[in-house]
Amino acid sequence: MDGVVLAAGEGTRMRPLTDDEPKGLVEVAGEPLLTHCFEALLSVGVDRLIPVVGYRGDDIVARYGERYRDVPIEYVRQEERLGLAHALERAAPAVDGTFVAMNGDNVCRANLREVVARHRETDASATLLVEEVGREEAGQTGVVTTDGEGRVTGLVEKPDDPPSTLVSRGFFAFDPAIDHACALTRPSERGEYELPAAIDLLLTAGHRVEAVELDGWCHNVNEPGDVTAVEERLG
Repeated sequence: MDGVVLAAGEGTRMRPLTDDEPKGLVEVAGEPLLTHCFEALLSVGVDRLIPVVGYRGDDIVARYGERYRDVPIEYVRQEERLGLAHALERAAPAVDGTFVAMNGDNVCRANLREVVARHRETDASATLLVEEVGREEAGQTGVVTTDGEGRVTGLVEKPDDPPSTLVSRGFFAFDPAIDHACALTRPSERGEYELPAAIDLLLTAGHRVEAVELDGWCHNVNEPGDVTAVEERLG
């Protein structure tokens, strides 16, 4: 099983930490963010790592080379950073069969194996790790609606009146159907090809999409203050 890491972004909100290095190499608790991602992916059984790199991507290649802990690495370039669906579309030729993907700024201590298990048990095309949050936070991001038993019924981006308080936590299991959905996704108002829009296309086409509620924690490192917050969580 392949493990894709979406790590092409410039990390502008992380400045000055990203002035001279890519966000994926910013250290948290003594290790680069990408090392935390690689460890998370190895914990669910991947046997190949596929980082999607862009901003200062050569620095990442120089840091990790061709293998991480004896697991081969195949790099994919996303020179134009046009969103996560675009990044997955770029990775599609390198990916073989069912795969997992995670945001490259995500540090997790959570039930990631359960996502993979649910994906296989239900024969889903996509399975999302989700978390219950407050309504204010839900209104500021995309929310996931379910049938109450874990099957996803819709994704709604930044709703004024959230129909759900479940949000994605940046870890996914996918089947190859996501490749076609990403290719069909149209740019959002921000000019980016959004991953929730691609997953919504799967639903529209009748594919099964599942959700697993977070047990533990995942923290996106978006700003310098998040480094300290994660380090405190790690103890």
